[in-house]
Amino acid sequence: MRKRAKWLLGSLAAVLAVSGGGYAVIAQPQRGAGGQQQREAGGLPPATAPVQRGDLSSGLQVEGTLGYAQERRLNAGGPGVLTWVAAEGSAVERDGRLYEVNGRAVRLMYGSTPMYRPLKSGDKGEDVKQLKRNLQALGYGTGLDPEDGVFTAGTATAVKRWQKAHKTAETGEVAKEDIAFASGPQRVRKGDSAVGDEPGPGKPVLTVTGTERTVRFQIDAAKAGAAKPGDPVTVRLPGGATATGRIGSVGGTAAPDDKNGGAGGGGGGGGGGGDQKAKVEVSVTFDKPAEVNAPDRSPVTVGLTGETRKGVLSVPVNALLALAGGGFGVQVVEDGRAREVQVELGMFGNGRVEVTGGALKEGMQVGIPTL
Repeated sequence: MRKRAKWLLGSLAAVLAVSGGGYAVIAQPQRGAGGQQQREAGGLPPATAPVQRGDLSSGLQVEGTLGYAQERRLNAGGPGVLTWVAAEGSAVERDGRLYEVNGRAVRLMYGSTPMYRPLKSGDKGEDVKQLKRNLQALGYGTGLDPEDGVFTAGTATAVKRWQKAHKTAETGEVAKEDIAFASGPQRVRKGDSAVGDEPGPGKPVLTVTGTERTVRFQIDAAKAGAAKPGDPVTVRLPGGATATGRIGSVGGTAAPDDKNGGAGGGGGGGGGGGDQKAKVEVSVTFDKPAEVNAPDRSPVTVGLTGETRKGVLSVPVNALLALAGGGFGVQVVEDGRAREVQVELGMFGNGRVEVTGGALKEGMQVGIPTL
């Protein structure tokens, strides 16, 4: 008697290994006879599903954390007692106060070069350019040429106007502890020092971030090809709302997570174990970040698009058979009869698998087991 093929049920090991744009499939048939008995009863499967033609995506769903961009610690620029600190969760824009030491405000200016020295007449450099750009943007530096990078007499005059507006000594010079440069508006995530502390030069006062929302998640290094900068994603937010975005960056290898997720907690107690696979850090930027209102550090689900195959035939993954002679097939049901058709497998995605075979056509019904 001919050996019958077996349904690939719960023990099916169908693995999509994403690496670059490629994929591989490994499968093992179920050893039990339950699926076979379902098929032998009357010769027909217990249920059917249609062969479909359409686009198939190998996208993944991963768990991430909602946050803000570019987190960093803001260190004190000079010695003294902390007399005021911006509140956690507050947003600080250009020329806004971040904190005060001995009653003297440290104000935010925009730029990528840190405030590493006092600025005065005759100084040259990128930090001088940044200062002049900010003075212009605030309306104190009319007529300045910020691109020459020189602290001129006109720059000193503009600084005095800025100092007068804030009712401070009009020295025409900017002390190292007067300004903190950052790339743009900053959100205060937390205070690292409290009012009354003496943080001292180089000691953290605030942890700040950019004001735009972002998502970070980790993905197995072997699957990193599914997340490429610029790829579109969909983010499911707390409460069920969704937002669209794109992969912003795919960073270096991150420390392996506990299998249950580092921040999620509850991971096994003691003794090693857990998921020790290498991870890659990925960030997501939103298309409309201002519309994302969920709390900071909220858990979210990110849908990665991955590779898409256009106009392919596909069947549900659980319609696959492991054929007795090797390979894979499906059970085609037509006119009250069932027959086995061998197929070649392609991409897996969203519970379906791409199949090719000369005998398959769109709309055919294929057998599936009931679980």
